[in-house]
Amino acid sequence: MFDLLETIWMCPVCGKMLFKNDALSLQCENHHNFDRARRGAVYLLPPNRKNAGNSGDNPEMVQARRQFLQKGYYSHLLDTLCQALDAYFPENGTLLDAGCGEGYYTKGMRMHLEKQGVSANFYGVDISKTASNYASRADSLINYAVASVFHLPVLDESCDMVVSIFAPYCGEEFQRVLRQDGFFVMAIPSAKHLWELKQAVYDKPYENQVKDYSLDGFQFVKKYECQKYISLDNHEDIQALFEMTPYAYRTSPKEKERLFALDSLTTETAFEVLVYQKVR
Repeated sequence: MFDLLETIWMCPVCGKMLFKNDALSLQCENHHNFDRARRGAVYLLPPNRKNAGNSGDNPEMVQARRQFLQKGYYSHLLDTLCQALDAYFPENGTLLDAGCGEGYYTKGMRMHLEKQGVSANFYGVDISKTASNYASRADSLINYAVASVFHLPVLDESCDMVVSIFAPYCGEEFQRVLRQDGFFVMAIPSAKHLWELKQAVYDKPYENQVKDYSLDGFQFVKKYECQKYISLDNHEDIQALFEMTPYAYRTSPKEKERLFALDSLTTETAFEVLVYQKVR
């Protein structure tokens, strides 16, 4: 028998609620069992849900991003996300970070609410096993799972807020797991984000395309703008910043040589934090 310690996790096989079976596993009433890494995330990603073999960021990318973020370069984005929490997150609410990575922002948001005296239940999902386990080890008060945002192992209408920070967007799933009138918070890069880095690397730098804010099933509520110049004084941090971006996949060897030659960089960082409410 398993105890009745409920979670919002849903069995990815049959769709039933998962309960804590023991310290290292979850189980549903149909006896589908899912293991949790010691001091790590529970694995809720069936083989047929890996999106054509995509297992998320590789360990090197995860480690580079983790080290970069821990140095506080993007702390202003975390502060802006916390402003949105203060305005729209309810007492005793449940938050899901969909595409949480190594958990820097998830942990930061939870700690912010704790300091404010706001009770909350925090969950995080990422398709990268490496990232999810880093996140879980960094904060034992957050429930993490290895899973895809396109097939969230989360019960219907169980979340008061879903957060997506530079992660893939799956509107149908986010609407499904949000309660009526729940909030969706999305962080995206602004047009001039990392402009000086692009100027240093590319012959023809281009601005980021900021799409129309309308999303099916959601009402746009508010935009927070977040901008700051950051200075990096070593190649390691510059390389980590570059590896965190999609540019790492589509930059030519010649352009990468320019990146490798950089020992210092001051660049603009610019984000938008968009708040939406689920439409009834």
